[in-house]
Amino acid sequence: MYERYIKRLLDMIISLCGILVLSPVYIILAILVRKKLGSPVLFTQERPGKNEKIFKLYKFRSMTDARDGQGNLLPDEERLPEFGKKLRATSLDELPELFNILKGEMSIIGPRPLLVKYLSLYNDFQKQRHDVRPGLTGLAQINGRNAITWEKKFEYDVEYVNQISFGLDLKIFFSTVKAVLKREGISSETDATMEAFQGTPPKEGIE
Repeated sequence: MYERYIKRLLDMIISLCGILVLSPVYIILAILVRKKLGSPVLFTQERPGKNEKIFKLYKFRSMTDARDGQGNLLPDEERLPEFGKKLRATSLDELPELFNILKGEMSIIGPRPLLVKYLSLYNDFQKQRHDVRPGLTGLAQINGRNAITWEKKFEYDVEYVNQISFGLDLKIFFSTVKAVLKREGISSETDATMEAFQGTPPKEGIE
């Protein structure tokens, strides 16, 4: 009952209240992003949601469009200035996702929406992460975020899908606040954000 009815109602109420209360913050951040990183202020990208339905995710821009002599985008770590790092470290770049939640494309709590190109790389176990709406934060985010392996992250995602409850959502919500304040697990050890998922070899997969 909670998953089918109450969770969506709570998402709508919390996201709407969040948008209204944080409206001054949205304005300030938009001005700062435009001044320090340029336009567009919002970063949009297609992501798979519940049942792998594609939607357009919104974030505040955190990287520049710096390119090399041939016109190719520079690596992420070279396009991520100090201001962008601070946006990510405080998770302020994620605030526009409240609109995705209000629209029903996301939830406050759930597996993070990843890239569309990863869909063909998931094994049967990992595909279960799309049985629920993706979230602003999730079980993986309070257990290492980008500092853990992809396989461990997917284990947490599927664990959430199988154990979803109001109590678990409440625990994840308050643990997320704590993790953001402590700025834990923002980046992996090998990349500015998280190295690309290449698929899980069958011998390492979880059946």
